[in-house]
Amino acid sequence: MLAATLLALAAAVLHASWNLWVKQSGDRWIALWGQMTAGGFLCAIILLFTGWPASLAWWTVVASALIHVVYIFTLARAYNIGDFSVTYPIARGAGALLAAIGGVLFLSDQLSALTFLGIMISVGGILLLAGRANNKHVGSALLVSLCIGAYSVIDGHGSRLTGGNLYPLVLFIATGITVSIFGVATGRTRDMAIAMRSSWHRFSIAGAASVLTYWMVLIAMQKAPVGYITALRESSVVIVALVGTKYLGESDAKRRVIAAGIVVAGLVVLIAGR
Repeated sequence: MLAATLLALAAAVLHASWNLWVKQSGDRWIALWGQMTAGGFLCAIILLFTGWPASLAWWTVVASALIHVVYIFTLARAYNIGDFSVTYPIARGAGALLAAIGGVLFLSDQLSALTFLGIMISVGGILLLAGRANNKHVGSALLVSLCIGAYSVIDGHGSRLTGGNLYPLVLFIATGITVSIFGVATGRTRDMAIAMRSSWHRFSIAGAASVLTYWMVLIAMQKAPVGYITALRESSVVIVALVGTKYLGESDAKRRVIAAGIVVAGLVVLIAGR
């Protein structure tokens, strides 16, 4: 359990970092597309050395890749209209709650009453971070959270069915392909080509960080309930609250930092419940 906890917390730091990069990008959809495409290319190279998974739940790969297309579109839109320290907490917090509920309903995960209380406290703190946000901003973030909850449950199941640690590699390849097809279908081919030529090094770094983040989380999900790991990963909202208010100069710093403290308290209860 300690290994799973450390993996999830390390993933939180990486996750906050690449999301900050996306938020600061001029074209957020292109930034996310480049990241996913570079990540998929990296995973393809790794699979050349590791070999293809002996068994693979293809339906989970396809379903998750399609959901990720929607996730990337809605996340880019949410970052276009909302503060980093508001959009990210709502999306990740509500997503964690949906993943926890989905894990219990569909994956037979067992969460103790104390663990569930910890999740609820953390989610409460995350929602407090949203505060007086514009309803349109909240709605966009909630759409992102629906995608997060859905792909978390599907990927947790797919990772367990596949066994080993190669599932996320296949998933990133599939996601890179489906997102690229979406870009071509929506007339972004020229923008994609220009961005890849000029920013391939940034995409490569962000893609590697994204792959490492998701890989660590899925490995952790093989050792602990999906809801537990997903909620732990959301400790990244504490980092985002501080970065958004201090580094990006977003407003309402005091309330958002207090709310981040509530998130940490919830995580302590969550871990104690295990």
